[in-house]
Order: sequence, then structure tokens, then C-alpha cells
Amino acid sequence: MATLSTTSLKLDREVKERVQRIASARRRTPHWILREAVEQYLEREEKREQLRQDALAAWSEYQTTGLHLTAEEADEWLAKLEAGKRAAIPKCHV
Repeated sequence: MATLSTTSLKLDREVKERVQRIASARRRTPHWILREAVEQYLEREEKREQLRQDALAAWSEYQTTGLHLTAEEADEWLAKLEAGKRAAIPKCHV
């Protein structure tokens, strides 16, 4: 079982009331709503950060090698996939 720890959070009155309204409507506790909100926020931000890191790595790779696909090549490949066809990933070129 996970070890739990307590964290205090100060909310202005309006935000606290909004949390309480949602909790009441969902038949959950405000505590549950806030935990869920934090977990969802962290998941979203971790994915966003991973995307940012992947983009930086791709940019660095491009700057090093010059290998790339044109937008037209990528669109053509994606259109085949979208149409349900099997299509190999196009080869990158300089």
C-alpha cells in the first residue's frame, strides 16, 4: 500500500465553493475531488513535458544529421494509414 502524506492547500473562497459544489454533485468528498484534480494535472503535465523533451531530442537529431521528411511525405504516409492501408514509414533524407 502507498504511503500517504498530508499537504495543506490554501484556496480562495470561490475555488473552495466550486470544489464543494462539484463534490456534492458527484457524491464525492472535496478531498477526493482535489486528489483526482492533482493526479490528472500531473499526468497531463508529465505527458506535455515528455512531448517537449521528445521534440528537443528530434530537433537536436535533425541539427546533427540533417535527416528529415517533408510535410508532403509525412502527409502522404499518414493518409495511407488513415485509409487503413499498411504503409512503411518513409525513409528520412538530407
